[in-house]
Amino acid sequence: MGCTGVTRLLAPSGEGTAYASSGFPEPEGRGNPSDELPIRVLIVEDHRVVAEGMAALINHESDMKVVGEAGSVADTFSAAAELEPDVVLLDFRLPDGTGAEAAAAIREVRPEAKLIFLTREDTDAARFAAVQSGASAFIHKSKAASEVVAAIRDVARGRMLITPRTIATLIAKRRAIEIQLQNLTVREKEVLRLMADGLSSRAVAAKLGISYTTVRTHIRSLGSKLGVHSKLEAIVKAREFGLLS
Repeated sequence: MGCTGVTRLLAPSGEGTAYASSGFPEPEGRGNPSDELPIRVLIVEDHRVVAEGMAALINHESDMKVVGEAGSVADTFSAAAELEPDVVLLDFRLPDGTGAEAAAAIREVRPEAKLIFLTREDTDAARFAAVQSGASAFIHKSKAASEVVAAIRDVARGRMLITPRTIATLIAKRRAIEIQLQNLTVREKEVLRLMADGLSSRAVAAKLGISYTTVRTHIRSLGSKLGVHSKLEAIVKAREFGLLS
């Protein structure tokens, strides 16, 4: 079940249940006590159980605390402005947009906040969006609790956990796809866009006023130029970095 609105000053309750429900294992122990102010963490996550599990995990540490939670892109702007987080944990998929859009909202009101994408999204497109957003880390939700906690500490200290090599690889992949799309003819791009809208080959033919055989020819050409073997692969590849609306 998703959550909406902004929740302030989350307090852990029923920690064992929260960890089990969210998939996060319980941490081995608290961080070292310190006289420094705790790291202020904002969670941007639309699934309540997951958000509560993360809050319990973080609040278990003596050197960090969850100051609030936002369940949508719309809520993120006010949450970041009001709660002044040091680190923001962002899911990539939100009810009204993406974590990248939430990151842009955060940058407007809290540019000094460090960003960590914590998500089940496992695509180059999501990673590239995180890089573009200025994120310091990109972590899959299957990772151990200790890794999430360690990442929060590292990022709060100014460490960049997305390596230059990863960034270079993502940029190279994006450029390669851009070049492939540039090699498509105007008609091939029209066919690709209509297929992406869900039209069948025969519906595409009717829409463009061309024969079904011609559409099939365009699809074969698309497969060859994009290095794919199906319509679905062609659509996915074109969308990979947001290059096909």
